[in-house]
Amino acid sequence: MYFITINDDCYTKIKRRDMMKKFLVVLLTVVMVTFMFVGCGKSKESNTIYVMGPTPDHGWTAQAGTYAEAKVEEIKTAGVYNAVYLPASSGEEQVDQVQTILANGDAVGVVFFALEDSAKAGQEALIEKKVPFISFDRIIEGPDKSAILNASGDNWQSGAAIAYWLQQKGMVPGDVLLTLFGDNGTVCTRRQEGFEQFLMGEIEYFDDHTDQTYKTDKAWTRAEVDELIATYKNVCNWSADGAYGYLEQKLGDIVSDASERGSLYVFSMDDEMTFGFLNLLEANAVDDATKKALADMDVYVSAIGGMAELYQVIDGSSSQSATADMYFDDLMSVYFSPKMMTNVIGYMLDYLNGDWSYKVGDGKYETVWIVDKGNVSQYEGFSGHK
Repeated sequence: MYFITINDDCYTKIKRRDMMKKFLVVLLTVVMVTFMFVGCGKSKESNTIYVMGPTPDHGWTAQAGTYAEAKVEEIKTAGVYNAVYLPASSGEEQVDQVQTILANGDAVGVVFFALEDSAKAGQEALIEKKVPFISFDRIIEGPDKSAILNASGDNWQSGAAIAYWLQQKGMVPGDVLLTLFGDNGTVCTRRQEGFEQFLMGEIEYFDDHTDQTYKTDKAWTRAEVDELIATYKNVCNWSADGAYGYLEQKLGDIVSDASERGSLYVFSMDDEMTFGFLNLLEANAVDDATKKALADMDVYVSAIGGMAELYQVIDGSSSQSATADMYFDDLMSVYFSPKMMTNVIGYMLDYLNGDWSYKVGDGKYETVWIVDKGNVSQYEGFSGHK
């Protein structure tokens, strides 16, 4: 049997080595735990508001995107929340953006301006992950019941405003109506509903400019409304070119039918599409006989939006004012400003700050009013016509 003798100096070195190993183990454990808590903290301390909307280029939606970008910068400067604007060109692209938002894991809320109904899957993904979102402008049915708020201008009242105005200009059952839709989404369906409901006496129209409430002179029957809206209508994809293309093919028939009544009424759901009508009349695409017949009858043209360029047509300062004066007996636009997107982002801030009285699925709709020659000087439009 052999014995190994360890002197005090050697023992001390071994003890120190063991202590160092234990220290390193403890240090490594502390580092790992710290990283674990930092990872958890990222989720708990999420503070990013995502705003989803259109690529700012032209038109109403693009101008809404411009206002949204400015509001996002304002939030970032304030320093309480981070904010990110995500522009897109389609609903499918917005679905992909939602996946990015969820992967980032830092969203406290999303303001969702859906460009198309195909963005529905993106909203459903937010609902599944319990990310609060406000649906703006295009309210997609289904997810709207789970949105913390559905916000837009009052589309029903926009339609009612045009029905009231056209009726005041003489529209009665049996007249010829041209309807220009933007698309088949809730914005246009609600405008159409409001138009029909006003004529049938089911709703009234409140004008925020006059602070007055108006109702139909005489309630139309369902059959009379159906006859009015049945023939001349087209989905123009919110564009002047879309309206131009349809009218280039159909204006001769429309004017021929309207000549028998001596009047034509136009329900355009967007300023851009009204410009399409004007652009066509200035081109060489309409024969002289049709132009003369149009000029000889009473023509009343509506729009919705608030483009500065259309306000200039109305007030006589545009190069296209002469064309409007020649062929249109009157022209108006329902004030429906894209600035409201700034307000909607503010609603998300209210929600996050606890200043909230809405229930899930509620709607908030901003008031509208008629802008015509009598009051156009009082309102500043947005630059958006391409």
